[in-house]
Amino acid sequence: MTMTSSRPYLVRALFDWIVENNLSPYLLVNTRVPGVQVPAEHIVNDKIIFNISPQAVKDLQMGNDVVAFSGRFGGKPRAVNVPIRSILAIYAKENGRGMVFNDDEEDHSPTDGAGGASAQNKAKLKVVK
Repeated sequence: MTMTSSRPYLVRALFDWIVENNLSPYLLVNTRVPGVQVPAEHIVNDKIIFNISPQAVKDLQMGNDVVAFSGRFGGKPRAVNVPIRSILAIYAKENGRGMVFNDDEEDHSPTDGAGGASAQNKAKLKVVK
């Protein structure tokens, strides 16, 4: 059975958790992913970081395929569209707590025909300190 990506659900849940704890949710985005629409002048090493707290952005929409909002950059209002698959991390600015996603992460693994994940596509856990 093919499942949808868990990333949008995790991003929304972590956003809520960070905001409910009166912290500032930040998104780290890979700008090389097709469909990313961000202010190019703020991209560093193919990445950009956004403060997506309710006080920092307007019209925040967190769908299953895209995170969209408008914000001010250098005093100018700009629309931002970030495909979910381009989100590398969501975390609280104040303490760094949140979640990092693999750059090439796929949420569904092909099966080996016997119902299990193939050996080369098994999930890998990594401790981040």
